[in-house]
Amino acid sequence: MPEFGIAEAPGMGLDGRERPSEDVVVALPDAAIVLDGASTLRTDLPSGGEYARELAAQLAGRLTAAPELDLVGHLAGAIRSVARHNGFTPGESPSSTVSIVRWDESTVEALVLCDSPVAAFLADAVEVVADDRLRDLPRGPYRERLARGEGYGPGHYEALRSSGDRFDRWRNVDGGFWVAEAVPAAARQAVRASWPRADVRSVLMATDGVSCGVDDYGIFTWESMRELAASAGPQAVLDAVRAAEKSDPDGSRWPRVKRHDDQALVYLDFMTA
Repeated sequence: MPEFGIAEAPGMGLDGRERPSEDVVVALPDAAIVLDGASTLRTDLPSGGEYARELAAQLAGRLTAAPELDLVGHLAGAIRSVARHNGFTPGESPSSTVSIVRWDESTVEALVLCDSPVAAFLADAVEVVADDRLRDLPRGPYRERLARGEGYGPGHYEALRSSGDRFDRWRNVDGGFWVAEAVPAAARQAVRASWPRADVRSVLMATDGVSCGVDDYGIFTWESMRELAASAGPQAVLDAVRAAEKSDPDGSRWPRVKRHDDQALVYLDFMTA
């Protein structure tokens, strides 16, 4: 079993207020699960965090009971079970990203659905398993407001609402993005990779509140993030990302949905296994 390093920190809600994190991390003897429940402006549905916790419990149970079965099948079954239990229907459900890393004596495999990437560090390369379809869609007028220096006031909340209304039509459709919600077939759209276990030195699993340090802020490469996680622990990575955000309190340098997002990072060291 690899050595686990895990760090988590709450961010803010879309209204700018503090609230519990909607990221979820589950560590199993032969797998790790990371989910990022999607924040929403809707008040008539459970939160993304509640959905992520229920989906994580389903995934953990299925991975434990049948470790030999395919990850896509486990994810599809978990999505279906949560939707049926709650009466969720497509477009009328909370949602969550999903990342799973599973290993046995011969293989390490990864599955990523939506924007919580996995970085595998091999003997001579770094391979990033990322689902960029969400990032490739138009992000809406809130970014332009922030870039102009208008900040995270009431106008930002209204801009997010406008962006969200337009964005919903791209969820779980061809040409849009795929996420765990109430469509079990979304599992088949996940990005996957596998490696011989002997080739894997370590793995990082991050929600977008951490991967933004690589993808958006440019304060890390995946390799430098791994080095800091290995030397100082995953919390040091979270602290560095949060410090960058505090240096840009109005989001003008790095326009983003929230001043601070929830953060979760898992560091798996296979060299100590």
